[in-house]
Amino acid sequence: MKNTTDTALPGPAVAPPGDLAIWFFILAELLAFGVFFAAYAFGRANNVELFNEMQQTLDRQAGAFNTVLLITGSWCVARAVEAVERSRSATGARWLAAGILCGGGFLVVKGFEYAAKFGAGINLSTNTFYMFYLSLTFFHFMHVILGMVILVALWWKTRQGAYGPGNMNGIESGAAYWHMVDLVWIVLFPLVYVMR
Repeated sequence: MKNTTDTALPGPAVAPPGDLAIWFFILAELLAFGVFFAAYAFGRANNVELFNEMQQTLDRQAGAFNTVLLITGSWCVARAVEAVERSRSATGARWLAAGILCGGGFLVVKGFEYAAKFGAGINLSTNTFYMFYLSLTFFHFMHVILGMVILVALWWKTRQGAYGPGNMNGIESGAAYWHMVDLVWIVLFPLVYVMR
């Protein structure tokens, strides 16, 4: 007797949003940060007392505020993509502008943190902890700047109506990069500022 049990047919393959090239770039960037994080963990394991003592000299409130700024910025960028997909370019541009402001706020707060450390005579050669802190956070800082350049370009093109339901590749690629920058900070903040 023939088995009449229904079997689910596989649906169409779903590609990640945006251009495939941006995903290779994101994976390469995540790998670079992963190596940095592993080196930090190794350095910390070899000098726990120094790392714990130096962590106390960081401004956790500034780091936490920057975490809120980046998460909010990512939320704004996600809303922008959603608006553009619904043919609401003006709304999408406003959400992108909000994301840019959040990124700018992050840079200002981090700039004050750096100014305080450099003003106290702290630099890469101060000790192992500060070598990692300054290297890791500055590497991320530069990624935030690149992410903001991308968001400004997306904002400009979105205002001109360059993206829409049939043309989402550019805005989705830029949004994916920005979310990667946010994700890295979500790992970096507790790793460097909080975990003991």
